[in-house]
Amino acid sequence: MDTQQKKKVTGITVLVVLLYIGILMGWQLYTPSDSLSMQLPGADNRPEGLARKAEDVYIGEFFMEYEKMTSELTGKWTNFRGEALDNIVKTDAPIKVEAEDYPILWSVETGEGHAAPAIYNGRVYFLDYIENMNSDALRCFSLETGKELWRRWYRVPMKRNHGFSRTIPAVGEGYVITIGPEGHVMCCDPETGELKWSLDMKKQYETEVPFWYTGQCPRVDDGQLILAPAGKETLLVGVDCLTGEVLWETPNTLEFKMSHSSVTPMTLGGKKTYVYIGVGGVCGVSGEEADRGTLLWSATRWQPSVVAPSPLKISNNQVFLVAGYGTGGALLQVDRNGSGWTASIVDQYKPNQGLASEQQTPILYNNMIISIMPKDAGGQRSKLVCFSPSNLHDPVWISGSEERFGLGPYLVINQNLFLFNDNGELYVYEIGQNSMKFLKKQQVMEGADAWGPMAYADGMLIVRDAHHVACLKII
Repeated sequence: MDTQQKKKVTGITVLVVLLYIGILMGWQLYTPSDSLSMQLPGADNRPEGLARKAEDVYIGEFFMEYEKMTSELTGKWTNFRGEALDNIVKTDAPIKVEAEDYPILWSVETGEGHAAPAIYNGRVYFLDYIENMNSDALRCFSLETGKELWRRWYRVPMKRNHGFSRTIPAVGEGYVITIGPEGHVMCCDPETGELKWSLDMKKQYETEVPFWYTGQCPRVDDGQLILAPAGKETLLVGVDCLTGEVLWETPNTLEFKMSHSSVTPMTLGGKKTYVYIGVGGVCGVSGEEADRGTLLWSATRWQPSVVAPSPLKISNNQVFLVAGYGTGGALLQVDRNGSGWTASIVDQYKPNQGLASEQQTPILYNNMIISIMPKDAGGQRSKLVCFSPSNLHDPVWISGSEERFGLGPYLVINQNLFLFNDNGELYVYEIGQNSMKFLKKQQVMEGADAWGPMAYADGMLIVRDAHHVACLKII
């Protein structure tokens, strides 16, 4: 570079530096207006009380419709464990059990969780958690196509703890009801998604939500939503499904706290009863119109610190209770005592001493209790088992050494047991008299933590793992 070019470059560099210095000095010295004033609280004339805090939850605040749909399907899986609450399907449809894989009709991605679907007249509903929006979302899909029809959601920031959502909606004529991980109850129109009413159990009942979030599924009986807030003052509550009106409340004189278990209606000793396992024991509340909501009995000898399975009626006056984390099983007996009731634990044992389950509620089918044993069940760990209700200590059948399962769900359809393993593998067994025969297995998804209960309607089986929901055609 000659001397003339060097002088030229130096001159340009000096001009650029001076220009930037001038801009910086002008930005520091220039005042755009002398009439600016500081914005003080209340200066925007916002009405008092409308300021929104970061933790405020407005249940059902947002809505989006994607498609409209009509369907001629009439099949129903209305809530947790199905319409009859027994996890058993009886259908005239010929279920295929041949070696060929079931076709996967559709699959959708979800937020991390274990909340499973309900089905009603060609629509599939499940509660999701949208992580990038920090929101619970009730999502509605077409059962036939898997297309999302609408969703209603609300912001509720949470930290992941083995996923987020865990519960199954309750759906019926005029309502679909969800319970979110933090105890937020939402009721929408099942066709349009219109918000009908909501309830915050933490605010209204001072509920202490369990460590792994709410696992209690909404339970509907005689047009009433039966909840167990197990709050400071209220144990159980009945709510009108269509209006949200609170119809009755059971005082929490037992001081139970909310568990992951769901309320189960059953008839014991001729009395319709809502049976609930809380943290602190098990209780029965009247489900009859004359004295609905009245506490009938309680038993506190059996007190697991964590319980997910629901109570299982096994006779006219006996209920099987089970919980994980080393608790094992127990047999509860309920009897009339003059004008009152007595409830007592007549048998109790550790998981290596008899029938047990950690997460799923066992199934009573053809005088057999079907379950998957927990990891702490000794030689029977993670095996599929059958026990007689009259003997909870000695199994009548155990799966083979290569057939071990985790915390996944199982469902009876006609005479077949469908079992979904932790890793997304579907097993099918034929149920015999005190036995089971392995028929087939199919890898449905390469997933993990496939714990959400299955749902069936109109020849279609819906399964999920922690991140996906899939629909299989099984007829």
